[in-house]
Amino acid sequence: MTDPFTDFRGVIEPGSRDEYLLRQIALDRLPTHVAIIMDGNGRWAARRSQPRVTGHRAGAEAVRTTVESSARLGISFLTLYAFSTENWKRPRLEVEALMGLLREFLRKEIRSLKENNIRFHTIGREQALEPAVRRELEYAREETALNTGMVLTVALNYSGRSEIIEASRQLITEWIALGRDPYEISEADLERHLFTEGLPDPDLLIRTSGEMRVSNFLLWQIAYSEIYVTETLWPDFRRSNLFEAIIEYQKRERRYGDVKPRQDDPLIVAVK
Repeated sequence: MTDPFTDFRGVIEPGSRDEYLLRQIALDRLPTHVAIIMDGNGRWAARRSQPRVTGHRAGAEAVRTTVESSARLGISFLTLYAFSTENWKRPRLEVEALMGLLREFLRKEIRSLKENNIRFHTIGREQALEPAVRRELEYAREETALNTGMVLTVALNYSGRSEIIEASRQLITEWIALGRDPYEISEADLERHLFTEGLPDPDLLIRTSGEMRVSNFLLWQIAYSEIYVTETLWPDFRRSNLFEAIIEYQKRERRYGDVKPRQDDPLIVAVK
């Protein structure tokens, strides 16, 4: 089996906790798609008597570390919940600061994305964002379009419920135009109209800050995702936290609603 430490040489110090955790990860059983609800920036700042924007800026470092570590580890798809439709309710100055940080992050990280063979992608109602932000997003997509490594998807102005409603409207319109029987509609038909078309459903959903809710994120797609919640606030989320989440994921048995009976199960013994 490939040594998991190989792609982290020069990044992880030998004998460190990161290396200890990394060596517990089975590379042949990695989650294909990891989605993260990045929560806790505001509380992180409040605990330090700092403005919320300070927490958002600190959270950018967690994004940088998580993206790079996921790519080095061999995760194929990483989706980050950056800005929900509900986030527009926040104070105007905070929203403006968030958009400014997003533009700044893209400008600074585009070189790293290209060097790490990462393809940049977005989901959500992007047309509602200001033109300057949309230009940066389009530039990042164009510059990384030929990359063949991990797909980094950022959810911006995103709502799981709105996504399903919009997909349903498009599907119904298509069905009416084709004169097809609505009772023939399948899950695959609806999925063709979701923002995430072409992306596999997340295997692992990580939520930081200890909150036990999914916050209107990928409601259709996480039907069978393994959910991992950590008390760590997003700005403090580092490589070790990611490794811990994956180790926990690999301990779980994914059954997708099925039951795998044990050989000593009374029902099996009874029919032998």
